[in-house]
Amino acid sequence: MSVWAKHSPRLMLVASSVALVTALAGCSGSTGMTAKAPAGHAAGGQGDQRGTPPTTSPASPLAQPATLTATVKPAAGDVPVDTPVTVRASGGTLKSVVFEAAGGTALAGTFNSSRTTWTASEFLDPGVHYTLRSQAVNAAGKVTRSTRSFTSQHLTLDQQTYPNVSPLQGQVVGIGMPVVVTFDVPVTDRAEVQKYMSVTSTPAQVGSWHWVSSTEVHWRPKTYWKPGTKVDVKLNLNGVNAGNGIYGQLSRDIHFTIGKSLLIRASVATDKLRVVEAGRVVRTIPITGGKPGGFQTRSGIKLVSQKYPSIDMNSATVGIDPNGPEGYNIANVQYAMRVTNSGEFLHAAPWSVYAQGHYNVSHGCIGMSTANAQWLYNLTPVGTPVVVTGSSRPIEPNNGWTDWDESWAQYTATSAIR
Repeated sequence: MSVWAKHSPRLMLVASSVALVTALAGCSGSTGMTAKAPAGHAAGGQGDQRGTPPTTSPASPLAQPATLTATVKPAAGDVPVDTPVTVRASGGTLKSVVFEAAGGTALAGTFNSSRTTWTASEFLDPGVHYTLRSQAVNAAGKVTRSTRSFTSQHLTLDQQTYPNVSPLQGQVVGIGMPVVVTFDVPVTDRAEVQKYMSVTSTPAQVGSWHWVSSTEVHWRPKTYWKPGTKVDVKLNLNGVNAGNGIYGQLSRDIHFTIGKSLLIRASVATDKLRVVEAGRVVRTIPITGGKPGGFQTRSGIKLVSQKYPSIDMNSATVGIDPNGPEGYNIANVQYAMRVTNSGEFLHAAPWSVYAQGHYNVSHGCIGMSTANAQWLYNLTPVGTPVVVTGSSRPIEPNNGWTDWDESWAQYTATSAIR
């Protein structure tokens, strides 16, 4: 998973400028004209030889300049980062709006259909000086200009929460892969944050957000992804109020692709693992699972979450004394694929080939020959479902990506927006 510097610049680049649409000028009223008097009378009226002063008609509404207003005041300081920056024109339409951060970086925005309102596409970064330049034009073609500058509020790193996303940009994943968003600072206002997160796909599939905790939220479709699906994840979280004085730090846009239809079915009752591709069993592999006495392999629908060409396995990482009777410390375990947070893997286990296909001797992992482990490792992307049966020990909620071990009703129940 990628690591982003928490203090890195995060401003998006886009300029908002539109062509002027000018309406034909209307007729103006006459001014400074003296009425012609009837014969025998002075111009100013009977008996008044001085004449009547010129009369002026009211100014045409078309000649009134448009006015510009905005949601931020000129020279304002400490503007909240979740302020929606908006410009409005009355008595005319907006000709252009340019919204820039210090250094000239332009920020995107959109106009409404009548071109009387412009709204920035995202909230503000903390402690940044901004300039907002706008122009409006009335029906007579008269242009009104406005320039205002302001500075957003300063926030400490503890007042900001950074979202990390899995899968990675451009990754090809398995049919069970959830979108996993984690935050480094807890989110209190889950509904507000969820409003600014979306997942879309081609072809489209129904799905839901599912809050695992205040620092983790997942999204999955109602059924396994269709192979070849293109997925777009948008997290427009920069400046979003996450509650309790915390604000989103960064916006993300991630694209990934679903790979082939692949499912792994492992039975620790028969010690057989079947690889199902596009609905057809393409290989059956002898395995050994967790032995009795508290080491049973957990039953349930697990997902491959990490892959290691080789990894050192030490029982101390799962709370077992390496020097005790059940301890182990094995270097260079090959073709290991993690399926639980608690330490279950599918991996090569050449030391237990004698038991594979016959009985269970491991401490919970599913072991197989090196040749079979290498073949399966090369075939399997992250996010592939591993369905384990034959054990009386169920998988615990959130021990890994357990998104498919909950019913659809249970899964959607934790969404902050119904």
